[in-house]
Amino acid sequence: MPTVLLINGFRFFFYSDEGNEPCHIHIKKGGERGKWWLEPELKEEYAYGFTQQERKQIKRTIAEHQQQLTEAWYEYFR
Repeated sequence: MPTVLLINGFRFFFYSDEGNEPCHIHIKKGGERGKWWLEPELKEEYAYGFTQQERKQIKRTIAEHQQQLTEAWYEYFR
């Protein structure tokens, strides 16, 4: 499970067996976990255990690093 980014205790990663799904990123911090679609638009799939403030922070972080996250996805699965 390749980790792409570590910021403020949040780990942004994807599972190595998910290349058949659209481009997305998983997020984990402690026992909380989430999944965001990166394409065709930035969209939350789920966010279990994260507070509303953390969800906003996650969205902001993904938006700031969306190109890096997307490039890592395609580099890994091509």
